[in-house]
Amino acid sequence: MPTFDDATTSTAPPEEIWKALYDPGRFPDWWCGIETVEAAEEGRFTLYPDGYPDFPMPQTIRTERGDRRVTVSCQVSDLVFAWRLEAHEDRGTRIAVHVEIPAAEAHRLEGQRAAVHQSLLRLAALPTAAPPTPG
Repeated sequence: MPTFDDATTSTAPPEEIWKALYDPGRFPDWWCGIETVEAAEEGRFTLYPDGYPDFPMPQTIRTERGDRRVTVSCQVSDLVFAWRLEAHEDRGTRIAVHVEIPAAEAHRLEGQRAAVHQSLLRLAALPTAAPPTPG
Protein backbone atom coordinates (compact mmCIF):
# COMPACT_ATOMS: atom_id res chain seq x y z
CA MET A 1 0.00 0.00 0.00
CA PRO A 2 1.58 3.31 -1.05
CA THR A 3 1.78 5.94 1.68
CA PHE A 4 3.28 9.36 2.11
CA ASP A 5 3.63 12.05 4.74
CA ASP A 6 3.75 15.81 4.42
CA ALA A 7 3.81 18.72 6.85
CA THR A 8 3.99 22.49 7.08
CA THR A 9 3.74 25.16 9.74
CA SER A 10 1.38 28.06 10.29
CA THR A 11 1.73 31.15 12.42
CA ALA A 12 -1.88 30.61 13.58
CA PRO A 13 -2.48 28.82 16.89
CA PRO A 14 -3.70 25.20 16.81
CA GLU A 15 -7.21 26.23 17.90
CA GLU A 16 -7.64 28.35 14.76
CA ILE A 17 -6.40 25.61 12.43
CA TRP A 18 -8.63 23.11 14.24
CA LYS A 19 -11.74 25.12 13.31
CA ALA A 20 -11.11 24.47 9.61
CA LEU A 21 -9.77 20.94 10.03
CA TYR A 22 -12.54 19.24 12.02
CA ASP A 23 -15.47 20.71 10.06
CA PRO A 24 -16.15 19.02 6.69
CA GLY A 25 -18.22 22.05 5.70
CA ARG A 26 -14.97 24.05 5.65
CA PHE A 27 -13.05 21.53 3.51
CA PRO A 28 -13.83 23.27 0.19
CA ASP A 29 -12.12 26.39 1.63
CA TRP A 30 -8.75 24.66 1.71
CA TRP A 31 -8.76 21.02 0.52
CA CYS A 32 -7.79 20.95 -3.16
CA GLY A 33 -10.11 18.93 -5.34
CA ILE A 34 -13.21 19.30 -3.16
CA GLU A 35 -15.94 21.43 -4.68
CA THR A 36 -18.79 20.92 -2.22
CA VAL A 37 -19.66 18.92 0.89
CA GLU A 38 -22.99 17.68 2.22
CA ALA A 39 -23.44 16.83 5.86
CA ALA A 40 -24.72 13.38 6.74
CA GLU A 41 -25.16 11.50 9.98
CA GLU A 42 -22.55 11.90 12.73
CA GLY A 43 -19.13 10.80 11.54
CA ARG A 44 -20.08 10.86 7.85
CA PHE A 45 -20.29 13.34 5.01
CA THR A 46 -20.42 13.30 1.22
CA LEU A 47 -18.00 15.27 -0.92
CA TYR A 48 -18.28 16.20 -4.55
CA PRO A 49 -14.97 16.58 -6.39
CA ASP A 50 -14.15 19.67 -8.45
CA GLY A 51 -15.74 19.34 -11.86
CA TYR A 52 -17.88 16.32 -10.93
CA PRO A 53 -21.11 17.66 -9.36
CA ASP A 54 -22.91 14.37 -10.04
CA PHE A 55 -20.27 12.12 -8.44
CA PRO A 56 -20.99 11.81 -4.71
CA MET A 57 -18.16 10.34 -2.67
CA PRO A 58 -19.23 9.23 0.83
CA GLN A 59 -16.61 9.71 3.55
CA THR A 60 -16.19 8.89 7.20
CA ILE A 61 -14.56 11.30 9.60
CA ARG A 62 -13.15 10.64 13.04
CA THR A 63 -12.04 13.54 15.21
CA GLU A 64 -9.93 13.34 18.33
CA ARG A 65 -9.99 16.88 19.71
CA GLY A 66 -7.71 16.15 22.67
CA ASP A 67 -5.03 14.78 20.35
CA ARG A 68 -5.84 17.31 17.61
CA ARG A 69 -6.31 14.54 15.04
CA VAL A 70 -8.79 14.17 12.20
CA THR A 71 -8.98 11.06 10.01
CA VAL A 72 -10.96 11.12 6.77
CA SER A 73 -11.60 7.85 4.94
CA CYS A 74 -13.06 7.70 1.45
CA GLN A 75 -15.70 4.99 1.16
CA VAL A 76 -15.32 4.88 -2.64
CA SER A 77 -11.57 4.69 -3.21
CA ASP A 78 -10.39 3.68 0.31
CA LEU A 79 -7.89 6.53 0.59
CA VAL A 80 -7.19 7.53 4.20
CA PHE A 81 -6.00 10.98 5.29
CA ALA A 82 -4.81 11.25 8.90
CA TRP A 83 -4.31 14.91 9.83
CA ARG A 84 -2.71 16.07 13.09
CA LEU A 85 -1.87 19.38 14.68
CA GLU A 86 0.89 20.19 17.15
CA ALA A 87 1.79 23.44 18.85
CA HIS A 88 4.93 24.76 17.17
CA GLU A 89 7.43 26.95 19.00
CA ASP A 90 5.76 29.78 20.90
CA ARG A 91 2.49 30.28 19.07
CA GLY A 92 2.32 28.56 15.71
CA THR A 93 1.09 25.18 14.55
CA ARG A 94 2.72 22.25 12.82
CA ILE A 95 0.19 20.61 10.48
CA ALA A 96 1.01 17.07 9.37
CA VAL A 97 -0.80 14.50 7.30
CA HIS A 98 -0.25 10.80 6.65
CA VAL A 99 -1.94 9.42 3.52
CA GLU A 100 -2.62 5.78 2.72
CA ILE A 101 -3.53 4.80 -0.83
CA PRO A 102 -4.69 1.25 -1.60
CA ALA A 103 -2.77 -0.65 -4.25
CA ALA A 104 -5.71 -0.38 -6.67
CA GLU A 105 -5.36 3.43 -6.52
CA ALA A 106 -1.54 3.56 -6.64
CA HIS A 107 -1.64 5.34 -10.00
CA ARG A 108 -3.02 8.37 -8.12
CA LEU A 109 -0.02 8.67 -5.78
CA GLU A 110 1.73 11.64 -7.39
CA GLY A 111 -1.52 13.52 -8.00
CA GLN A 112 -2.55 13.02 -4.39
CA ARG A 113 0.87 14.04 -3.15
CA ALA A 114 0.63 17.34 -5.07
CA ALA A 115 -2.97 18.02 -4.03
CA VAL A 116 -2.28 17.26 -0.37
CA HIS A 117 0.78 19.51 -0.34
CA GLN A 118 -1.20 22.39 -1.83
CA SER A 119 -4.03 21.70 0.65
CA LEU A 120 -1.59 21.88 3.57
CA LEU A 121 -0.40 25.29 2.41
CA ARG A 122 -3.96 26.53 2.01
CA LEU A 123 -4.98 25.20 5.44
CA ALA A 124 -1.95 26.86 7.05
CA ALA A 125 -2.83 30.22 5.46
CA LEU A 126 -6.59 30.06 6.00
CA PRO A 127 -6.83 31.45 9.56
CA THR A 128 -4.49 34.33 8.76
CA ALA A 129 -6.05 35.25 5.42
CA ALA A 130 -7.88 38.55 5.29
CA PRO A 131 -11.66 38.20 5.16
CA PRO A 132 -13.24 39.02 1.80
CA THR A 133 -14.25 42.60 1.36
CA PRO A 134 -17.92 43.30 0.59
CA GLY A 135 -18.47 43.95 -3.10
